Amino acid sequence: MVSVLRGGDEARAKIEDWIYHPPQGASSALDSVRLLAPIPRPPRLICIGLNYRDHALEAKMEVPQVPTVFSKFPSSVIGPGQPIVLPKNSAEPDYEAEFAFVIGTGGRHIAAVDWKRHVFGYTIVNDVSARDFQRASTQWLMGKTFDTFAPMGPHIVSADEIADPHALDISLRINDQELQRSNTRELIFKIPELVAYLSSVITLEPGDVVSTGTPAGVGFARWPRRYLKPGDDVVVSRVAQFADSGHGSCRSVKRESGRGWTRGNRSMYCWRGSPAWIRTTNLTGF
Repeated sequence: MVSVLRGGDEARAKIEDWIYHPPQGASSALDSVRLLAPIPRPPRLICIGLNYRDHALEAKMEVPQVPTVFSKFPSSVIGPGQPIVLPKNSAEPDYEAEFAFVIGTGGRHIAAVDWKRHVFGYTIVNDVSARDFQRASTQWLMGKTFDTFAPMGPHIVSADEIADPHALDISLRINDQELQRSNTRELIFKIPELVAYLSSVITLEPGDVVSTGTPAGVGFARWPRRYLKPGDDVVVSRVAQFADSGHGSCRSVKRESGRGWTRGNRSMYCWRGSPAWIRTTNLTGF
């Protein structure tokens, strides 16, 4: 996927032509393949902390005046049907439903007004976090970047399919109980500001994924605490108005390290902004 993004409009045109006019025999039954994340190894997975006011308040932290930036290593990214591995050395694995954008055209010192020229599309990320590791240091990295701690996708919705990325509902359910719900209009720092701020320091590259932060409702802020457990079924969802209406969700089934995992229910999902129906097991996606 990164090579497609680097190929620009010409590469995208070829992919779209293939989607709408696939070669004979090019398709496979979805249950016969293993879907990866839309960008299995992004050049960078950049994360924004405390970007919803209600989450900053529930965490008893000051609302930031500039974006709080951290990262997850690309090795933390997993895709559809892959379980989150709960670390044996963490007792506090937590969930965070997040909306993310994908850089299509790189650049440095990008003006906020030019952000649309650089954003290729949007996806979903669950910023899984080991809170005990996160608290152990002034840096969040080690609590954020365990293997499998970044379920993503499985789709990237191209930017032209979404009229306003700052009007998307986002929610998270565990075992059918809703624990998070908000809307991207509540983001403190929205996409134009984030693109400008990040590119003032680093050269953004095609395939960089920027996860924009989580709203209130995370496990460590609840009483009693609600951390992830083996067998939990976690679904991160977004609902948006595309060219046609569409709904997407990122589902992950947890397991303890070294043990097997339980297969989730099969489900059918149609991204009506795209030409394809998607049949998935364990993860239905945006």
